[in-house]
Amino acid sequence: MLFLLLFAPFALMADQGNPSLEAIAKALSSGDADALSKYFADNVEISILDKEQLYPKAKATEAVRSFFDSNKPKSFSQVHQGSSRESSDQYCIGNMSATTGSYRVYIYLKVNGSSTSIQEIRFDKG
Repeated sequence: MLFLLLFAPFALMADQGNPSLEAIAKALSSGDADALSKYFADNVEISILDKEQLYPKAKATEAVRSFFDSNKPKSFSQVHQGSSRESSDQYCIGNMSATTGSYRVYIYLKVNGSSTSIQEIRFDKG
């Protein structure tokens, strides 16, 4: 009991403010652009089938929602994750199955102090 009282607050604080790759994967699996956009930076580079553009957060959400509407996701599985050699930035690579086929998804997460945000997301036909 004493263990729980002493260490539970640290466990709760450790997850606050940082996007969970599990939550991002869940949003990708369900095609929930709004849930995914909670993790977007103020400006996000989005690449959809070789069409690349830098969007403000609201427009990025619209672009991803439009992609999900046309390519309804069925599942997402993470294949690899890691961190940048030069900084603490993170990346995730996975496969998304959609009604129109499969896509390779690349996500680049910028770590800035205690906050982490999606800087770039790519959807390539896979």
